[in-house]
Amino acid sequence: MTATHDHHPTHQASAHDHSHCVNDALTRADSLCAERGARLTSLRRRVLELVWSGHRPRGAYAILEDLSQQDGKATAPLTVYRALEFLVEQGLVHRIESLNAYIGCAAPGATHSGQFLVCEGCGDAAEIDDSRIRAAIETAAAERGFRVQRPTVEVRGVCKACQEKHP
Repeated sequence: MTATHDHHPTHQASAHDHSHCVNDALTRADSLCAERGARLTSLRRRVLELVWSGHRPRGAYAILEDLSQQDGKATAPLTVYRALEFLVEQGLVHRIESLNAYIGCAAPGATHSGQFLVCEGCGDAAEIDDSRIRAAIETAAAERGFRVQRPTVEVRGVCKACQEKHP
């Protein structure tokens, strides 16, 4: 079974209204944090909103710059990293290791592993959750006596839209 949590705009209608993605993510985050007794502070909520501001993974310093512009004052990098750490711990965002960037989780309440298709052309990322990939990782790890803690898979390539632009 493959579940696709699509972050890739080329997979969506051309008249995509991204504000719905952001609003849905914030609503889910509010609910999940309330259920878990976790504090979604205003800063953490704003960082989550900035992560969800597009379908491209966002680096901590880009988020920091946006926060500083919004507030009109400097925000400490450590503050942003702590907020991102909280959001990752709560399963609200994923860290794309190869890019040192973050992307919103499309299914924050569901147990899944991070599997991402990252476009080398436009930088967009699509989150997928393929049980076959997860099973292959778990089987290979078990055969070696290895305990998987973060089964994140990142596949770099070129999305359909970029392929069409540059055949």
